[in-house]
Amino acid sequence: MAAFQERVFSGVQPTGNLHLGNYLGAIKRFVELQDRYECIYCVVDLHAITQPVSVWGGPKELASNIREVTAAFIACGIDPKAHIVFNQSQVHEHAELAWIFNCIARMGWLNRMTQFKEKAGKDRENASVGLYAYPCLMAADILAYRATHVPVGEDQKQHLELTRDIAQKFNNDFAERIAELGYTDGFFPLTEPLISGPATRVMSLRDGTKKMSKSDPSDYSRINLTDDADAIAQKFRKAKTDPHPLPADEKELEKRPEAENLVGIYAALADKTPADVLREFGGAQFSTFKNALVDLSVAKLGPIGGEMKRLAQDPGYIDGVLADGAGRAQVIAAPVLQAVKDIVGFVRR
Repeated sequence: MAAFQERVFSGVQPTGNLHLGNYLGAIKRFVELQDRYECIYCVVDLHAITQPVSVWGGPKELASNIREVTAAFIACGIDPKAHIVFNQSQVHEHAELAWIFNCIARMGWLNRMTQFKEKAGKDRENASVGLYAYPCLMAADILAYRATHVPVGEDQKQHLELTRDIAQKFNNDFAERIAELGYTDGFFPLTEPLISGPATRVMSLRDGTKKMSKSDPSDYSRINLTDDADAIAQKFRKAKTDPHPLPADEKELEKRPEAENLVGIYAALADKTPADVLREFGGAQFSTFKNALVDLSVAKLGPIGGEMKRLAQDPGYIDGVLADGAGRAQVIAAPVLQAVKDIVGFVRR
């Protein structure tokens, strides 16, 4: 059979209150990839419920958050007609394939997953089985479409490595049967990471050593995608900095986390490198740089927030996008799952 078709898959959890870190770390990259690849973008709602209900908020909040992420995808520039946008729970092949992968993955592999340790904390005995098996579902999300590429940040690289391990073990365990069915290069691809550019890890505006997060109690720690121009300006002007001018040298910048974070944000929004930003603003006072950052951010983010608010008033349209995307996604995923069942040896109806 032919080589794997190049295809990108990625997803965003519907945890609500999307912020600048979600945009620069993921969604902006999704938009850029549309010009080069066939793209499938998923609102991963099955992943959201691996945490306690107190975290994801219950049925009404989950439904609202699913629509909010979908609105953000569209507002940021993802074309749901040219590509596929859907929510995970509408395509049952994800869950079915995840069970098969639960039986392929090894306990030792999952025990090494650092995200489980971080999210479960000290009370691991009280964590859900879903949280522990989360990486197998992530592998199913990707491999249900035999995706060849996934845009990843630093915190997801380990999970993509596990996806590759699962794909390789499946290909090895069933090599004879896979060859019988005519797959000359194995059944699943070894999915490659697409590493993002600057500011893939956006930090808090109140503490440059901590990741920007919706869970931070201070709203001044983050720029929400729905913030208006006044809120964006106020938050950046109040962002923590140090008393020195911006350095002209990147090595010096690395020693100053708050300055490095703001320079990284500017670079990502302007599609420049941090070195480019320092050539323009190195030696300037933070007040001058922050004014430029405010102007750039309002120009880039203002239309996104406005469009998200407009789309929020039309949930029927959002639901239609998701339903259409789920139908198109299933056209790809269903034959993949059926082939997996044939390879494993399940009997068809």
